[in-house]
Amino acid sequence: SVLQEPLRMGFSCRIPCVKPLLNNRQRQKRLTWAKDKKDWTAAEWSKVMFSDESKFCISFGNRGPRVWRKRGEAQNPCCLRSSIKFPQSVMVWGAMSSAGVGPLCFLRSKVNAAVYQEVLEHFMLPAADQLHGDADFIFQKDLAPARSAKAT
Repeated sequence: SVLQEPLRMGFSCRIPCVKPLLNNRQRQKRLTWAKDKKDWTAAEWSKVMFSDESKFCISFGNRGPRVWRKRGEAQNPCCLRSSIKFPQSVMVWGAMSSAGVGPLCFLRSKVNAAVYQEVLEHFMLPAADQLHGDADFIFQKDLAPARSAKAT
């Protein structure tokens, strides 16, 4: 049958992974960052405090359309579907390092430079003090507009 042909060719029908798509400039920056740190030791990584925020959405029901793909193609751009923003959600900021995790910050508004600076002052700095004390640490962030703004 027509449906058996994709199976014989090694395809299986799957729900696509959801992930934001990156442009070429973003991919190149990530690759450069990874190459710069490929030889870091565990001691060097232990000084890094990572942070980010994430939107948690409440949704029920259908997980969306399925895609035909072969094993190992889950992250192929043609096998992905883009994220959908749901009206009921909460934005949470957090930080972690090899020393542990900092407190969660529930954000009530969109993250702009001013909001992000408040998060840094009231959550990141106390978390850094709690996790690293007086020791040197590296604060790792991405290049989202609020974090890369000149004011920040």
